[in-house]
Amino acid sequence: MWNKDEIAGNVDQVKGKVKQAIGTLTDNDNLKVEGQADEAAGTVQATVGEVKRKAGDAIVGIGKAVKG
Repeated sequence: MWNKDEIAGNVDQVKGKVKQAIGTLTDNDNLKVEGQADEAAGTVQATVGEVKRKAGDAIVGIGKAVKG
């Protein structure tokens, strides 16, 4: 199950791609750059969320192994 960081990161990635597309259509370089920054930030946030989730899953697995 995705956590809030993964969801927010994926939303920011999509938002960035949309801004880039609109910037390309309107020939707005500032909007394209802003979209690239949003997409990059979203990628980082989603990756952090994935690492958190996997670490949490590992901790749960260790806990189950210790109890079992």
